[in-house]
Amino acid sequence: MKVKLKIRRFDPEKDRAPWWAHYEVECEPTDRVLDALNLVKWYQDGSLTYRRSCAHGICGSDAMRINGRNRLACKTLIQELGSPITIEPLLGLPVIKDLVVDMEPFMEHYRSIMPYLVNDDPPPADERLQSIAQRERFDDTTKCILCAACTTACPIFWSRPDYIGPAAIVQAHRFIFDSRDQAAEERLRILDSPSGVWRCRGIYNCTEACPREIQVTQAIAEIKREILRRRR
Repeated sequence: MKVKLKIRRFDPEKDRAPWWAHYEVECEPTDRVLDALNLVKWYQDGSLTYRRSCAHGICGSDAMRINGRNRLACKTLIQELGSPITIEPLLGLPVIKDLVVDMEPFMEHYRSIMPYLVNDDPPPADERLQSIAQRERFDDTTKCILCAACTTACPIFWSRPDYIGPAAIVQAHRFIFDSRDQAAEERLRILDSPSGVWRCRGIYNCTEACPREIQVTQAIAEIKREILRRRR
């Protein structure tokens, strides 16, 4: 089947403003958007720029706006979209070139919540054990692949880049509720700030955008409740 692609392009070295490029490729219905982009780059226009790595929905590198929604190009089937397919870079982050955005502002927020286990107790002989219930408490938020789809789907982040964003909050949730971790208070202080969880308005854009089906809005709400519980 022939599929038309409408791709938002921008090369800061020669373009004054973004522009739309139009391509037509021959695809199977079960091909992915990433396959279509590869056909353009390999056979029609080698200057087209986008990120991709594992191509299996694990690395999160090929997150982009496809028909107005944040998705992973490697997981989105052509048959789900029809033709034409509109492809744009993620919103809210500076565009480096074409579909590649600067992830540093996103990663800065991620680093700010201490995304690592903190435990100053002497290490045990084997491992730090948890019950099944303890693990289930934060299991959902361990699935985050840092693709930025949730954060760049958030209107608050578009207008307030200082907002720490859903992905960073999800990563904080993963450690705050980990029974082995000892830095929950510090992380909650970071999130209990004008640029923290209270910026969230609960519109569920983040949950809808997550390619890993993480209950992002629920995780944010759980952190809000934990902050209020500890205040009391």
